[in-house]
Amino acid sequence: MATTVIRDALIVTMNAADDIVRGDVKIEGNTITAVGGKLDADGGRVIEAGGRVLLPGFVQTHVHLCQTLFRGCADDLELMDWLRKRIWPLEAAHDADSVYYSALLGAGELIRSGTTTILDMETVHHADSAFEAIRESGIRAVSGKAMMDHGEQVPPALLEKTEDSLAESVRLLEKWNGAAGGRIRYAFSPRFVVSCSEDLLTAVRDLADQYRVPVHTHAAENREEIAVVEAERGMRNVVYLDAIGLARPNLILAHAIWLDEEEKRIIRERGVKVTHCPGSNLKLASGIADVPSLLEAGVPVGFGADGAPCNNNLDMFQEMRLASFIQKVRLGPTVMRARQVLRMATMGGAEVLGMADMIGSIEPGKRADLQILDLEDFHVYPSAGADPYSRIVYAATRGDVDTVLIDGEVVMEGKEVRTIDKARVLREADRSLTRLMGRI
Repeated sequence: MATTVIRDALIVTMNAADDIVRGDVKIEGNTITAVGGKLDADGGRVIEAGGRVLLPGFVQTHVHLCQTLFRGCADDLELMDWLRKRIWPLEAAHDADSVYYSALLGAGELIRSGTTTILDMETVHHADSAFEAIRESGIRAVSGKAMMDHGEQVPPALLEKTEDSLAESVRLLEKWNGAAGGRIRYAFSPRFVVSCSEDLLTAVRDLADQYRVPVHTHAAENREEIAVVEAERGMRNVVYLDAIGLARPNLILAHAIWLDEEEKRIIRERGVKVTHCPGSNLKLASGIADVPSLLEAGVPVGFGADGAPCNNNLDMFQEMRLASFIQKVRLGPTVMRARQVLRMATMGGAEVLGMADMIGSIEPGKRADLQILDLEDFHVYPSAGADPYSRIVYAATRGDVDTVLIDGEVVMEGKEVRTIDKARVLREADRSLTRLMGRI
């Protein structure tokens, strides 16, 4: 079992006590075995941190790797037009290669900016290609194919038969759940109520219980979406999901902006998890989620960048900063403090994914998913007496991430991603988009 020691770091542990210590971190295989003090490398590899900040890798709880290829192709639209006029036609034109390079492009961007774990929703077809890209990139991921068997203005290439959607999801689960030494997991991913029949959703409920995996869906993102659900199902999104038995601890809701008090109660009482996507919500003019009230009620909330065409990047540093600032405008400067926001980006995301015993903090027994930040630059100084949480959340940028480890493996060093051929991916991403556009 290989041993690695990260030497002389300022370790922002994000443990329960929020300890910040100066010293070493020892890793054996993929697991952290000791934190703090001077540690023996036992002849293994030594990574010299030189006093730089060592932080848990970010955990993003809502992304769409299949959409990275569409960055800049769907700007300045509200959600339903964005989907119907741009994103669904683009996803319908995907082929296996374009999904593969879209996923690699996104994974490279995520790793480059310190994200080590994602909850990902793919498109309806070619999900194997995305999983292969995830495997090669080294990123930790919970992912699943989008499920769509219902709805108006859905391109025929995306509209599935219910039984086919379920069968393909189960095939993918049985192939990929637990792959790459457990680094890859599966989540059933019905897109949202607007594009899913009740038969599909209730079957997903039962299959998720059978296989003990999460259910990842969008809900209450946009007022038009809610109106469609009310017209079709006779109730609001979360109330409907509860009525059919889907509101339970394995359900993860992306966005959850337009919640009424009954829906907040259901989320709290049923143990539902929420993922907050401030960049996407602002760009699509969807609204501002009442995250402080959810946190006060004890609801686990993580952050996600969503997809590149509604953000237009996958940068957790931007999401943290936005998440804090938009709430301060609403509720005053003392809400969403830097320490709380950084916890949401690390342990908060781990809790949403049910992986808090594995990732999200720097502690013995946790997986070695880590990032080293180089904060020796104009925009993050002075450092003397400065609050480390403030420097990371309010001042640092993705350009400050120097080294990233996932599952004990160095996937980026000296700001260069080692698991992805950058030149090839950039070249093939352009070729894939050109080919894809020719099919629309």
